[in-house]
Amino acid sequence: MTRSVLSRYLRPEVLSHLTNQSLKPRQMVEGTLTGDHKSPLHGFAVEFAGHREYVPGDDVRHLDWKVYFRHERHVIKQYEMETNLVCHLMLDVSESMRYGQGDSQKLLYAARMAITLGHLIVKQSDKVGLTLFDEQILDTIKPSNTMEQVLRMASSIDRIKPARKTQVGSSLLDLAARAGRRGIIVVLSDLLVEPEDLIKGLQRLRHDNHEIVLIQVMHHDELTFDFSGMVRFLGIEQDQQVLARPKDIRDAYLTALNEHNRRLEEICTANRCERILCDTSRNLGRLFADYLQRRQLSRRRQ
Repeated sequence: MTRSVLSRYLRPEVLSHLTNQSLKPRQMVEGTLTGDHKSPLHGFAVEFAGHREYVPGDDVRHLDWKVYFRHERHVIKQYEMETNLVCHLMLDVSESMRYGQGDSQKLLYAARMAITLGHLIVKQSDKVGLTLFDEQILDTIKPSNTMEQVLRMASSIDRIKPARKTQVGSSLLDLAARAGRRGIIVVLSDLLVEPEDLIKGLQRLRHDNHEIVLIQVMHHDELTFDFSGMVRFLGIEQDQQVLARPKDIRDAYLTALNEHNRRLEEICTANRCERILCDTSRNLGRLFADYLQRRQLSRRRQ
């Protein structure tokens, strides 16, 4: 595992937009009252889980002096419930995510979003995990709050070769069975699936009190259908070809896309989920900064 892999997904120009930004839960999370997020739990027992580096402002009563005397490092004892926020990132690595060239390819754009979010969450001393899926779960990295976790996530994504269709709904159910205590579930996908297939997975996760954010990653071509001349359209997840003049089918395509997105939004509203539509032609750093600022404002209004 090398940092060159990480540099493919974690870009300095994106991070420069996120100075002093953080991802905060909209609802209470299960953790201690000493952290940054509100907790519904009081007076429970905790188990030792590991250490993290001391940062100014930490309670010195939690310093591990044995580690200091052995290694001359200031570290804080951390307990299983002390990491207040747990975020599970779900990245769609199906064939349809291959669409696009260079930085605007959907999979690369979504992967950079996932790794940037992972870095942001670890930096605020919270836990993040990663699940890669297409028709099924392909790889799972359990939540952790170490910077090495971001390297593990990038390496896992880099090994994946998209080859199959998307099944978001069944993957949500699979994650729900293993996610554990309440947290934030962030799904990064083009969501080119039957909207009704999402309902059971979303309902199960909401029943377990998880907060759900669906980030719908679409290429600019898919959103505008701005083609000209005679074009041969090739199916990515289906072995089909269509030769057509885009101007003849553009209105019908955009009508179908708008109806698809309208139904997605309807399902998200009914299940109290957040849906964000992302155009891969947009600057990723500015997109993140705008989203986190809106999220912070909405938390203040609650």
